[in-house]
Amino acid sequence: MARELGSAAYVQADLANDAERVNLIREAIGVWGRLDVLINNAGISRVIPHHDLAAATPDVWQELHEVNVVAPFRLVSEAQSALRGSAARGRPGCVVNVSSHAGVRPKGASIPYAATKAALNHVTRLLALSLAPDIRVNAVAPGLVDTPLTAEWTQVQQLWKERSPMRRPASPGDIAQAVAFLVASDYLTGEILLSDGGLNLT
Repeated sequence: MARELGSAAYVQADLANDAERVNLIREAIGVWGRLDVLINNAGISRVIPHHDLAAATPDVWQELHEVNVVAPFRLVSEAQSALRGSAARGRPGCVVNVSSHAGVRPKGASIPYAATKAALNHVTRLLALSLAPDIRVNAVAPGLVDTPLTAEWTQVQQLWKERSPMRRPASPGDIAQAVAFLVASDYLTGEILLSDGGLNLT
């Protein structure tokens, strides 16, 4: 993917590892000399029926919290000085967190997953207040996205086809478009953009 874009650079990092999180931001700044936009798109999930409380062990909670909540916060913390540099050049720096509709409604692959996404939504709003006006912070909250990972989720796929007003799950392009919209605006901040094809209305 990076090669196809020509001028892009690729840096691999394990976002459960704090040293690698810090290095990721420093590598990006080292390559480009600046940082205008940060998209926190990495996340993990564990499928656990909500009624199976015993399966949602402390280890599961800690694993998901570290990647889904702590990692985005740490990346923003490490990037904030560079993002403020964007404001000095005439446009606010921009952060977009990729959350989930499970952080808005009592749904999702597991209770720990939904709770971490709800926490990420609140962190988004808190950061929007804390970093304004130099840095805008928003989130996109997708519902089901049609990817190889979700291809076998037949029951959930059927739910979106039958109950969502758009009668389909999102494509990756749909979510990228929502992220691009938030990046393009110089005014929106602290928003959680629910992108679930209207399933939240049903």
